[in-house]
Amino acid sequence: MAYHDTPIDTATRGLFGFVAGFFATLIFHQLTLALLWAVGLAPFAPFSLAPTSPFGIPAVFSLAFWGGVWGVLFALIEPRFPPPPGYWVTAFLFGAILPSLVALLVVFPLKGRPLGGGWHPPLLATAFLINGAWGLGTGLIFKLLATRWRGLRASPADHHP
Repeated sequence: MAYHDTPIDTATRGLFGFVAGFFATLIFHQLTLALLWAVGLAPFAPFSLAPTSPFGIPAVFSLAFWGGVWGVLFALIEPRFPPPPGYWVTAFLFGAILPSLVALLVVFPLKGRPLGGGWHPPLLATAFLINGAWGLGTGLIFKLLATRWRGLRASPADHHP
């Protein structure tokens, strides 16, 4: 078996998913939000350091933690994604749809905000684009981690003909 086909156990896959989702939030999600904010589309600014309840953690780090949690789910279903280029489309759509729907339909009402954020087009576009960028970033970081892990796990015989 070639090292790139070496399966990743569930615990490692979950860990890599968390790390990928966490950093994809800080990099891809927040930089996309910064771009949308700069062009006047996003209704909220990136990299918020406002404290969150109940622990007072800066919002961007709370968001990154939840990005990591979503990354675990991403990593668990990622083996079912099609090969590239469909992989990247699926990664984008995973992020754009699932976390966005949960935020709009569950998190907002729990925080006392209107269902769907009031269905304002700039908010909806922002949610789908930043979360889609998160999905792409999570896929990229996950693939980098998995490739590196597989390379480290391969026996020296796997590297020579």
